[in-house]
Amino acid sequence: MELIDLGEYGDELRRNPHAVYARLRERGPVHRVRPPGSDKSYESWLVVGYEEARAALADPRLAKDGSRIGVTFLDEDLIGRHLLATDPPQHTRLRGLVARAFTMRRVERLRPRVQQITDDLLDEMLPAGRADLIGSLAYPLPITVICELLGVPEMDRDEFRKLSTEVVAPTSSQSEYDAVVRLAEYLTELIEDKRCAGPADDLLSDLIRTTAEDGDRLSAQELRGMAYLLLIAGHETTVNLIGNGVLALLTHPGQLAALRADMGLLDGAIEEMLRYEGPVETATFRYATEPLEIAGTRIGRGEHVMVGLTAAQRDGARYAGPDRFDIRRDPRGHLAFGHGIHYCLGAPLARLEGRTAIGTLLRRAPGLTLDGPPGEWLPGLLMRGVRTLPVRW
Repeated sequence: MELIDLGEYGDELRRNPHAVYARLRERGPVHRVRPPGSDKSYESWLVVGYEEARAALADPRLAKDGSRIGVTFLDEDLIGRHLLATDPPQHTRLRGLVARAFTMRRVERLRPRVQQITDDLLDEMLPAGRADLIGSLAYPLPITVICELLGVPEMDRDEFRKLSTEVVAPTSSQSEYDAVVRLAEYLTELIEDKRCAGPADDLLSDLIRTTAEDGDRLSAQELRGMAYLLLIAGHETTVNLIGNGVLALLTHPGQLAALRADMGLLDGAIEEMLRYEGPVETATFRYATEPLEIAGTRIGRGEHVMVGLTAAQRDGARYAGPDRFDIRRDPRGHLAFGHGIHYCLGAPLARLEGRTAIGTLLRRAPGLTLDGPPGEWLPGLLMRGVRTLPVRW
């Protein structure tokens, strides 16, 4: 099969990947690609069709643990194993231990606090009449929630944001390495501080204490890996859910007006935002542990597979008029939070924050509109979001 160098699409892939993926889907649901800026060692299979993507996300032959084929990554080497880099039975064990502490009840208890943080941020933002929505609301809300949930001191949050952004959307390989090293050091210190401080009512302290019926508990390295995943996945994706969602509304005034007229549409609107411009463009690598076929394309053992979430969710074979933003659509089955055993553990919290932030913003900021073009889209194929979103009201 022809190798497609995605770097040849230039800035179009960053600004409007939907057009690129639509052209690829016309040629088939699976393609051999080279990600932008990468060398031959990163050649991969990219799945762009919805049904094929959904099946691939749940296929046990596509492993998340690269060590099964002799591959390791920077964060695993320096920080530790986590849910996105393990398969059963290790994944089952880790998820079970985390789920004991990160429960639906715990998320529901956060509802008043999420509302309070949102109101406080808007109290500060609204008198000015204009703002960058990313810096004023979309970023500070989820970073405050996840840091409070995990027990990260307030004074460390600005540095953490810089480090995590560099990890998910690196500007260079060296800066990415430096950020992961610093995060590893920081999380080691944070966990040790919590061990010494004794019982506390935050999630990280609970994870340190959590024990299964058979006495199993997370090791120091596993704790660091889980804290890393929860901190980064727990805020970077929600920043983009809020930012992309508001951008979609402001560029579709008819849909914005419909939502303002009936806020009962908000839950469905959030799901359509997740489908239309979800926060994660491409799922992290999977590895074929044995030869297999996806839509008639043969994947060899040891080959890398990327599942295109953004691509799959604009597949016209699954969603009629896929490029139309329609808050009354039934977007069930979207893949914004993944599918299968790696379905996002934090999805309920992300939905709670998205509903609270966007619903409260619309109620308190009549006349909300864009105040110039949005900033550049994040680099790379992992995250989908804008760096800035200027708005006024």
